[in-house]
Amino acid sequence: MRVGTFVLAAQFPGQGPAEALHRSIRTAEAAEAVGLDAVWLAEHHFVPYGVCPSAITLAGVLLGRTSRIGVGTAVSVLPTVHPVALGEQAAMLHLVSGGRFTLGVGRGGPWVDLTVFGAGIAAFDTGFPESLDLLLSWLRDPAVGADGARYTFPPVPVVPRPDELDGGGPPVVVACTSPSTVRLAAERGLPMLLGMHCGDEDKANMVALWRRSALAAGHSPDAVAAADHVSAGVVQIADTRADATETLLKAMPGWLQQGLSAHRTHDGLPRTMRDPHGYTELLCSLHPVGSPRLCADRLAATSAATGITRFALLAEGSGDFQATLENVTRLGGDVLPELA
Repeated sequence: MRVGTFVLAAQFPGQGPAEALHRSIRTAEAAEAVGLDAVWLAEHHFVPYGVCPSAITLAGVLLGRTSRIGVGTAVSVLPTVHPVALGEQAAMLHLVSGGRFTLGVGRGGPWVDLTVFGAGIAAFDTGFPESLDLLLSWLRDPAVGADGARYTFPPVPVVPRPDELDGGGPPVVVACTSPSTVRLAAERGLPMLLGMHCGDEDKANMVALWRRSALAAGHSPDAVAAADHVSAGVVQIADTRADATETLLKAMPGWLQQGLSAHRTHDGLPRTMRDPHGYTELLCSLHPVGSPRLCADRLAATSAATGITRFALLAEGSGDFQATLENVTRLGGDVLPELA
């Protein structure tokens, strides 16, 4: 089982963006020091929910600050970036890090980002498959051209070539929240990143759909069985479950209220937001929140139910710098030995 941390660069009430970004960097350094598998980085625009607007840029920083741990984007939002530009950056990070970089991509949401960056709602509604296929071509082929609905250009050479390392270019994972995206990822043989809002049953159903769709697309049973999906979640470790839950219930609702309410839709229409307190309670019930033994059991149960053995766990739910570092340290020092 491979356990990593999920970094949102969350800006809690009363904090500035520099504090959130500094906590993100130190979280990654602490994760490497205690033997975690990877650090996964989110990106958001125009909201204090997460103040990293470019996960791949922060990934470059963290790859330079670490030497062993994997670093991945969770995710780089494809509709608001040119796939070739993202592919060039991914290839460079893959090569300079010696293969420690993983590119996670997703559709994002129908937010004002689409208007600001000139992508338009079609890039979100229908354009994701074209963008994903262009990105994959860039990471696999020596030269790439495009003749699609959104991107058209003559063939150009891929520089730098990301497949110079053994094993080829950087691994790619796809954030999946709907059956259509699950099938899209499966047809291309790409593993999924499944969100923290999903429970074990939902994730198991998505994995089963992925397997059926991958087999139907012609992928071999061995390749389907070896798919390395990632389960996102939250982690908070304390001596008792009550103490761990109390920590999150004190801090996360205020952050969620401030951060999620700042989202603006591309068309300006209002949207329904989750109840912050209820959502925090849901996350506490779904994920490893409690004693080290309980956290290990929770991860093992999810793995048994879903077949997923790779985790990206949000450790910054307290909003506090020192408490986050202690949480990461206990994840590596107290929970990993229980799993072993």
